Amino acid sequence: MKKIIVGMSTCGMSAGAKETYNEIEKCLTEQKNKTPLSITGCIGMCYREPLVEVRDENQRTIYGDVTPQIAHKIIEQHIKNNQLVIENVVYHEDSSGKKSGQELDFLQQQNRIVLQRCGFIDPESLEEYQETKGYQATEKAVLHMTAEQIIEEIKNSGLRGRGGAGFPTGLKWSFAAKNKGEIKYVVCNADEGDPGAFMDRSVLEGDPHSILEGMIICGKAIGASYGYIYCRAEYPLAIKRLEMAIEAARQKAFLGKNILNSGFDFDVVIKQGAGAFVCGEETALFASIEGQRGMPRIRPPFPAEAGVWQKPTNNNNVETYANVPWIILNGGVAYKKYGTEKSPGTKVFALAGKIKKGGLAEVSMGTTIEDLVFKIGGGIKDGREFKAVQMGGPSGGCIPAHLKNTPVDFENIPKTGAIMGSGGMVVMDDSTCMVDIARFFLEFTQDESCGKCTFCRLGTLRMLEILERITQGEGVDEDIEKLKTLGKHIKEASLCGLGQTAPNPVLTTMHYYLDEYTAHIQAQKCPAKSCSLLVSYNIETEKCSGCGVCVKNCPVEAIQGEKKKTHIINHEICVKCGKCITSCSFDAVYKD
Repeated sequence: MKKIIVGMSTCGMSAGAKETYNEIEKCLTEQKNKTPLSITGCIGMCYREPLVEVRDENQRTIYGDVTPQIAHKIIEQHIKNNQLVIENVVYHEDSSGKKSGQELDFLQQQNRIVLQRCGFIDPESLEEYQETKGYQATEKAVLHMTAEQIIEEIKNSGLRGRGGAGFPTGLKWSFAAKNKGEIKYVVCNADEGDPGAFMDRSVLEGDPHSILEGMIICGKAIGASYGYIYCRAEYPLAIKRLEMAIEAARQKAFLGKNILNSGFDFDVVIKQGAGAFVCGEETALFASIEGQRGMPRIRPPFPAEAGVWQKPTNNNNVETYANVPWIILNGGVAYKKYGTEKSPGTKVFALAGKIKKGGLAEVSMGTTIEDLVFKIGGGIKDGREFKAVQMGGPSGGCIPAHLKNTPVDFENIPKTGAIMGSGGMVVMDDSTCMVDIARFFLEFTQDESCGKCTFCRLGTLRMLEILERITQGEGVDEDIEKLKTLGKHIKEASLCGLGQTAPNPVLTTMHYYLDEYTAHIQAQKCPAKSCSLLVSYNIETEKCSGCGVCVKNCPVEAIQGEKKKTHIINHEICVKCGKCITSCSFDAVYKD
């Protein structure tokens, strides 16, 4: 029997998946059709949502851009008559294993470990998770491995923390294991706060049991009986599915007292965060769990010795834990077959910004920026020129197009001045002003500073003020050195990673795009024609038909001219809103 599956993650529902699901449910009910209808998480093709899959024992077909009208067509054509709705097929695998579809390249160029079940199983079904080897790693680790053997396997894999720092996971676990204490904690950092990053959210929504399983195995390895998942309240669907997964795992004795009759106790609770970016720093996160204001603590002592409630604690992010069950089942040596020697395994990236195929992709470490942006991401929107990619979130850096062959791993990305971060990649084209991008990210980090460190609290504010002046055409030559000096001191004197990396967007853009800063300051021009106060709007005589549409759309009556004759823009009145450009059908209006 065929089965219909609708992608019901946040990205899917934002694109209208709920309406599509309701239409399918309605059609099946009205026709008394008993074809099962289910849900799944995000498979990564966010740019083609809503996605609907039709699956049976012999073949699998995924449809993209499925409106309620297309959904009705799928039922009439595919479900009833077994004929594909060709124009909407993004992926198809027939009974012989032959694969085809519009987005075949997007999926085939990935190596999916963390995302292996996302978009494939019902995230609200423990049974479907178990059908795909779910909780087999827990059984192996809890019933047949010692704590030392678990840690050794994680060490053998070379798994490094996927939250950004890249610290060896097995070594980190061994520190917590060696510290004595009747009470220890396993913490999962699900406080994904980087603009343009949504990897962890999608895993939480699409495969929540994998995170629980990774935490259980970590608990056995370090001798912990309690776990916290620190998830931001802005992720309501992720929290809902986590709560369902925790309850289901308890009922099956994968969580709670005497797990699998092994004598090992481990349970998990969710702590909802209020969206403070600084709580991505682990000691600030611990403070928030304890009910205090999220502010970083001085280290040492390190979390392995004194973390939550001053007890030995291990903290990893969502993606790190999601790798653990696969490693325990398949072995560390198998994991090392992916990636590079010093950065083994795979990495999930969120592709956002000026890219054709925005979404999620999991690739082997060492894949180049160019392959991610062009082979998987489909290149730049509207045929524009690739300019840069922002990596590492607001505390990361901008990597220019001429370094597109840089392998994405923990060794090569820092050489560019950026950082790996948790996996957000914001792609920029030639219409992006790098000075304004630096201002945008610094505004974010300055606003999110907890205020504990003087250099972070005031230094970032001073840098932001300078950047705002430059983008408004009020910069002076001395501003460049001031930014460099402030950036250096903030990096050296801040207590936590947020402050230490906050100047990165400014420093990297000044390093690679100093000419844009100079143009803003000396010529009072924005080369990207993005900063509104540094551009002017004009009408090209040869293209203007005098239709008067721009006149009607101008909110301040800055456009003058007789009908069917060339119009002009009065720059003294113009507020540079851009409505003249968007309303002109002849491309006669341009920015200078």
